Amino acid sequence: MKKIGILVFLVFLECIGIPAHTQSLPLSDGATASVITCGAGNDFYTTFGHSAIRITDPANDIDWVYNYGTFDFDTPHFYWKFTRGYLNYCLSRTPFVNFMTVYDYERRWVREQRLNFTPQEVNNLYLMLEWNYLPENRYYQYDFFRDNCATRVRDMVEAAAGKRTIGFDDWEDHSYRYWLHEATAGGRLEWWTLGVDLLLGLPADHVCSTEEAMFYPVAMMELYNIATFDASESVCNPIKDLLQDTRPPLRRSFPPLVVFGLLFASVALLTWKNLWPRWSDRVLFILAGVFGLVLVFMWVGTSHYCTAWNLNILWASPLLILIAIRHKKSPSWALWLQLACFAVAAVWIIVCGLSLALLPIILTLALRIGLLLKTHNS
Repeated sequence: MKKIGILVFLVFLECIGIPAHTQSLPLSDGATASVITCGAGNDFYTTFGHSAIRITDPANDIDWVYNYGTFDFDTPHFYWKFTRGYLNYCLSRTPFVNFMTVYDYERRWVREQRLNFTPQEVNNLYLMLEWNYLPENRYYQYDFFRDNCATRVRDMVEAAAGKRTIGFDDWEDHSYRYWLHEATAGGRLEWWTLGVDLLLGLPADHVCSTEEAMFYPVAMMELYNIATFDASESVCNPIKDLLQDTRPPLRRSFPPLVVFGLLFASVALLTWKNLWPRWSDRVLFILAGVFGLVLVFMWVGTSHYCTAWNLNILWASPLLILIAIRHKKSPSWALWLQLACFAVAAVWIIVCGLSLALLPIILTLALRIGLLLKTHNS
């Protein structure tokens, strides 16, 4: 909000005749501003779509797309910074025709919502974007939920509107996790849904306000479609299709629920037939325990908002590493504690609507822990 306040102050200077900076030319009365929403691509980082702002002014030969979702793969230690949540994104400015060429090549849909802005509000938005595009201002620390390409568009539109209040009616609130599941729905991305549910903790189950839901570009598009200024005038014109999604259907992979269900069935059968080798317990427990250490790192070692308080750590518990080492010599309290953790994790998965593929994993681990506990009592 501090940065937005600075931008509004710069707009005020321009309005009273003092140029904010020499490179920001005033737009003509025929200039327009639009919110651009792009559909999902085939790469994981494009799964959740994209948002940008378009400014057009034929009188000044301007047709720019301002894109807050730009990052540099050549950034030193790119993947480490991305993993820890310290990767800087930046605002880029691209000719509209070049922007569309990329999405046409990727065969992704693109939709436009022209904002019902006054000429002054269009100028406000343009000046703020130009100020943000300055080299010293264009970089920001990306946060997938709270500061991304869509939330930056939302904040700019709201600031440019000035005193006019943007309101939303007849909107049902959902959690962050709900919107991520919406993005990976359709039966083709079940493994990605599982990955999301493995890495996200309790903050992902927070029920979003309308503004918070706008972190997801498609949700923001739907919200702007029903939004009004001061409960009267529509914020946007009706959605205009610029490109259709012509991607070939993704090949459907084997569902994770079936994969891990077969794992549980196989382990249960081998256990019943007394064919399950002792060393397999150690491998199973160490794999789960090491993954638990990864979850601990994502919780305390990164700045990601939604990887904290991840209850998957109850079933992927580092305690399993101790049990793997001690095996039949594991203390009874450790085995009982781990079984209780399995139960709590299963309840969380069911109540909060996580991927059901996690349940057979828990059942597999619980079966083998239960057998160890039985040997203690025999």
